[in-house]
Amino acid sequence: MNVFSNPNQLHVNYGLKIAGGLIAYFVIMKFAGLLNVVELRLLNIVILVGGIYMALKKFQHTHGEHINYFRALITGVATGAIASLVFAAFLFIYVTFIDVPFMQFIIENEPMGRFLNPYIVSFIVALEGVFSGLLVTFVLINYINTDEPNEG
Repeated sequence: MNVFSNPNQLHVNYGLKIAGGLIAYFVIMKFAGLLNVVELRLLNIVILVGGIYMALKKFQHTHGEHINYFRALITGVATGAIASLVFAAFLFIYVTFIDVPFMQFIIENEPMGRFLNPYIVSFIVALEGVFSGLLVTFVLINYINTDEPNEG
Protein backbone atom coordinates (compact mmCIF):
# COMPACT_ATOMS: atom_id res chain seq x y z
CA MET A 1 0.00 0.00 0.00
CA ASN A 2 1.30 3.44 -0.81
CA VAL A 3 0.49 6.82 0.70
CA PHE A 4 -2.26 7.50 -1.82
CA SER A 5 -4.23 4.32 -1.10
CA ASN A 6 -3.61 3.80 2.62
CA PRO A 7 -6.66 4.95 4.64
CA ASN A 8 -4.40 5.60 7.64
CA GLN A 9 -2.36 8.11 5.63
CA LEU A 10 -5.22 10.37 4.48
CA HIS A 11 -3.57 13.44 5.96
CA VAL A 12 -0.44 12.84 3.86
CA ASN A 13 -2.45 11.99 0.73
CA TYR A 14 -4.66 15.06 0.88
CA GLY A 15 -1.87 17.29 2.20
CA LEU A 16 0.19 16.50 -0.89
CA LYS A 17 -2.84 17.06 -3.13
CA ILE A 18 -3.51 20.45 -1.53
CA ALA A 19 0.17 21.38 -1.88
CA GLY A 20 0.00 20.38 -5.56
CA GLY A 21 -3.03 22.63 -5.99
CA LEU A 22 -1.30 25.53 -4.26
CA ILE A 23 1.82 25.08 -6.37
CA ALA A 24 -0.23 24.84 -9.58
CA TYR A 25 -2.13 28.01 -8.62
CA PHE A 26 1.17 29.78 -7.87
CA VAL A 27 2.62 28.78 -11.25
CA ILE A 28 -0.55 29.90 -13.06
CA MET A 29 -0.35 33.27 -11.29
CA LYS A 30 3.33 33.52 -12.25
CA PHE A 31 2.65 32.95 -15.94
CA ALA A 32 -0.37 35.26 -15.83
CA GLY A 33 1.86 37.98 -14.34
CA LEU A 34 -0.29 38.26 -11.22
CA LEU A 35 2.14 37.26 -8.45
CA ASN A 36 2.24 40.84 -7.21
CA VAL A 37 -1.56 40.97 -6.65
CA VAL A 38 -1.74 40.12 -2.96
CA GLU A 39 -5.53 39.84 -2.90
CA LEU A 40 -5.40 36.74 -5.14
CA ARG A 41 -3.74 34.89 -2.25
CA LEU A 42 -7.21 34.64 -0.73
CA LEU A 43 -7.98 31.95 -3.29
CA ASN A 44 -5.41 29.76 -1.54
CA ILE A 45 -7.93 29.36 1.25
CA VAL A 46 -10.44 27.90 -1.23
CA ILE A 47 -7.91 25.22 -2.17
CA LEU A 48 -7.18 24.56 1.51
CA VAL A 49 -10.86 24.36 2.49
CA GLY A 50 -11.67 22.01 -0.38
CA GLY A 51 -8.76 19.70 0.37
CA ILE A 52 -9.35 19.50 4.11
CA TYR A 53 -13.08 18.97 3.58
CA MET A 54 -12.41 16.11 1.15
CA ALA A 55 -9.90 14.58 3.60
CA LEU A 56 -12.42 14.69 6.44
CA LYS A 57 -15.20 13.21 4.30
CA LYS A 58 -12.86 10.46 3.05
CA PHE A 59 -11.84 9.68 6.62
CA GLN A 60 -15.50 9.51 7.60
CA HIS A 61 -16.29 7.25 4.64
CA THR A 62 -13.41 4.84 5.33
CA HIS A 63 -14.29 4.56 9.02
CA GLY A 64 -17.92 3.46 8.85
CA GLU A 65 -19.38 6.95 8.44
CA HIS A 66 -18.12 7.90 11.90
CA ILE A 67 -15.52 10.46 12.77
CA ASN A 68 -14.59 11.40 16.31
CA TYR A 69 -14.39 15.15 16.88
CA PHE A 70 -10.79 15.09 18.07
CA ARG A 71 -9.70 12.62 15.40
CA ALA A 72 -11.24 14.96 12.82
CA LEU A 73 -9.35 17.86 14.36
CA ILE A 74 -6.06 15.96 14.17
CA THR A 75 -6.71 14.79 10.60
CA GLY A 76 -7.60 18.27 9.36
CA VAL A 77 -4.74 20.07 11.08
CA ALA A 78 -2.22 17.44 9.95
CA THR A 79 -3.52 17.71 6.38
CA GLY A 80 -3.20 21.50 6.42
CA ALA A 81 0.23 21.35 8.03
CA ILE A 82 1.61 18.92 5.46
CA ALA A 83 0.21 21.02 2.62
CA SER A 84 1.67 24.20 4.09
CA LEU A 85 5.09 22.73 4.76
CA VAL A 86 5.38 21.26 1.26
CA PHE A 87 4.25 24.55 -0.29
CA ALA A 88 6.70 26.50 1.89
CA ALA A 89 9.52 24.18 0.78
CA PHE A 90 8.53 24.79 -2.84
CA LEU A 91 8.47 28.54 -2.23
CA PHE A 92 11.91 28.42 -0.62
CA ILE A 93 13.34 26.59 -3.64
CA TYR A 94 11.52 28.97 -5.98
CA VAL A 95 12.79 32.24 -4.46
CA THR A 96 16.28 30.86 -3.78
CA PHE A 97 17.11 29.13 -7.06
CA ILE A 98 14.44 29.66 -9.71
CA ASP A 99 13.29 33.30 -9.49
CA VAL A 100 15.76 35.31 -7.39
CA PRO A 101 14.41 38.63 -8.78
CA PHE A 102 11.01 37.76 -7.24
CA MET A 103 12.63 37.62 -3.81
CA GLN A 104 14.22 40.99 -4.51
CA PHE A 105 10.80 42.33 -5.54
CA ILE A 106 9.38 41.17 -2.19
CA ILE A 107 12.24 42.80 -0.29
CA GLU A 108 11.78 46.10 -2.10
CA ASN A 109 7.96 46.28 -2.04
CA GLU A 110 6.84 44.83 1.28
CA PRO A 111 6.65 47.07 4.37
CA MET A 112 9.02 44.84 6.36
CA GLY A 113 10.85 43.68 3.23
CA ARG A 114 14.32 44.69 4.29
CA PHE A 115 14.13 42.08 7.08
CA LEU A 116 13.05 39.26 4.77
CA ASN A 117 15.06 36.48 3.18
CA PRO A 118 14.02 33.14 1.64
CA TYR A 119 14.12 31.40 5.03
CA ILE A 120 11.86 33.90 6.74
CA VAL A 121 9.46 34.12 3.80
CA SER A 122 9.12 30.34 3.71
CA PHE A 123 8.69 30.16 7.48
CA ILE A 124 5.96 32.82 7.39
CA VAL A 125 4.13 30.99 4.61
CA ALA A 126 4.36 27.70 6.53
CA LEU A 127 3.18 29.29 9.78
CA GLU A 128 0.33 31.10 8.04
CA GLY A 129 -0.72 27.86 6.34
CA VAL A 130 -0.65 25.81 9.55
CA PHE A 131 -2.82 28.31 11.38
CA SER A 132 -5.14 28.64 8.39
CA GLY A 133 -5.46 24.85 8.38
CA LEU A 134 -6.30 24.91 12.09
CA LEU A 135 -9.00 27.54 11.59
CA VAL A 136 -10.43 25.83 8.51
CA THR A 137 -10.50 22.48 10.30
CA PHE A 138 -12.25 23.95 13.33
CA VAL A 139 -14.95 25.47 11.12
CA LEU A 140 -15.35 22.32 9.00
CA ILE A 141 -15.62 19.86 11.88
CA ASN A 142 -18.45 21.93 13.25
CA TYR A 143 -20.09 21.76 9.82
CA ILE A 144 -19.77 18.02 9.15
CA ASN A 145 -21.42 15.43 11.37
CA THR A 146 -18.89 14.29 13.94
CA ASP A 147 -19.38 11.96 16.86
CA GLU A 148 -19.44 13.43 20.33
CA PRO A 149 -15.95 13.86 21.83
CA ASN A 150 -16.51 11.05 24.31
CA GLU A 151 -17.85 8.53 21.75
CA GLY A 152 -15.69 5.82 20.06
